[in-house]
Amino acid sequence: MHQNYYFLRQLTEQLQSRLEGMEVATCFSQNKDELVIGFVSSDGQELYIRAMLTAHFSSLSFPTEFKRARANTVNLFAELIGEKVLDVVQHLNERSFYLRLSNDYIFLFKLFGNRSNIVLFQGTEPLKIFHKKFGADLELDPLKMDRPIRQNFETFAAAEGNLKKVYPTFGDLPALYLAERHYSTLALEDKWELVQEMLEKLEAPEAYYLIRLEGKLRLSLLEIGEVVQVYDNPMESLNAFTRYYLSETGFERLYEQTKQQLLKKQRATQAILEQTESRLYELRHGRSYSQIADILMANLTNIPPRATEVELYDFYTDRQRKFKLKATETPQKQAERLYRKAKKQHVEVSQLEERQERKLEEAIMLEDALQALEEVKTYKAFKPYLKEYAHLLSTRQQAQQEAPFRLFETEGFKILVGKSAQNNDLLTQRHTYKEDIWLHAKDVSGSHVVIKHQAGKTIPATVLEKAAQLAAYYSKRKSDSLCPVLYTPKKWVRKPKGAPAGAVVVEREQVMLVKPENPFEKKV
Repeated sequence: MHQNYYFLRQLTEQLQSRLEGMEVATCFSQNKDELVIGFVSSDGQELYIRAMLTAHFSSLSFPTEFKRARANTVNLFAELIGEKVLDVVQHLNERSFYLRLSNDYIFLFKLFGNRSNIVLFQGTEPLKIFHKKFGADLELDPLKMDRPIRQNFETFAAAEGNLKKVYPTFGDLPALYLAERHYSTLALEDKWELVQEMLEKLEAPEAYYLIRLEGKLRLSLLEIGEVVQVYDNPMESLNAFTRYYLSETGFERLYEQTKQQLLKKQRATQAILEQTESRLYELRHGRSYSQIADILMANLTNIPPRATEVELYDFYTDRQRKFKLKATETPQKQAERLYRKAKKQHVEVSQLEERQERKLEEAIMLEDALQALEEVKTYKAFKPYLKEYAHLLSTRQQAQQEAPFRLFETEGFKILVGKSAQNNDLLTQRHTYKEDIWLHAKDVSGSHVVIKHQAGKTIPATVLEKAAQLAAYYSKRKSDSLCPVLYTPKKWVRKPKGAPAGAVVVEREQVMLVKPENPFEKKV
């Protein structure tokens, strides 16, 4: 009811007493759908109208002071600065009003729900509009927006008591108020009397009620639903309603976003667990490379030269079995290759078991977080919850956006990767210490890569290899089969004076050959 005609009548009456004689001191926007107009009186008192006109919620509020942001603000409706408020005019039976200012300016507030807008006129000539998407508002005539409606008993009787035909300005709360008093069952004369009694309350409210109705926070001129707060003037009640509404809806929106994020992460974790378990079962129960190699080595004399397929005795299963071979390799060479694969297979099993353990822990934490979320009922309780479960709610993509560099983590070590030539300089010169390990693809342009040093810990070869793969991947040699990558402690990397962005001189480097790839994007 905060944009109901009857409420606006009370609001504009109070605005008239507060604004008349004040001058417009500032008019600006620092959010896409928000306009702030500041007024000052001759004795220095301030009052602001803060108009929030979003597609989901529109409302006015009236702070007595407002701290403008230093950045991302834009001045609007500059013509009004210094103009004096002469009058505040409410349109009859309409959800709109205007400020009449000196120099024949008219500042129209059209409060039509999700089509709310503000338009500046000089006389009847439109000058500027706040929401340009509602261009038709420029065709409005603020001096002709009154909507006379015949509302006597004869009209009421002719409409058979149909409220929408006679009182289209009521809205849902007055209709519900009447329904609770069994309006539909009354005789026509009794209906009329009940409507007149309610109109007295709407036109001269006893109080302004912040209510909760069907779970939603509302502002009402009628005592209906669960009364949350009671106010004695329209500006104060609208300030409170706007503040509480934004707080509640903000909490609800954030709560739902958090829940969806946790559920999405839970589904992803479960999918990875299933993939990991499937692959582990395949590796543990399938024919291992080492067993095949053992069978080949035990049957060397039974394998014809350059054979592509052979049937041999499999002593692991105690039966004859066919094996495919490469005609270009000797059985010994094929067995050697299979033994090497078996070693890698063992490493893969170890990595998969580690991943499985991590994901099981994550699944338990996510389940715990979702159960704890069900207990959160207020924004006050939500703050410590967000802090406690922050590690589950930040995604890798968010971390990348927040961090100035690409960030990877493995075996407890952080790896930073520059994003551009200037960013490389920032990483190497400002965010790297002498004991950090610095890497770069040899003899080509590419990202600077840094492994952050940890006191008392030696960087494992596996971490060094992954960092080198990243250096190769984020370089001009990304598509090569192998790439030489140099690495050295940061203390042996310096930037010559006057060198272009990203250019450095490296001393005492070592070189390793790696396959250019992002090891953190591997799929199981």
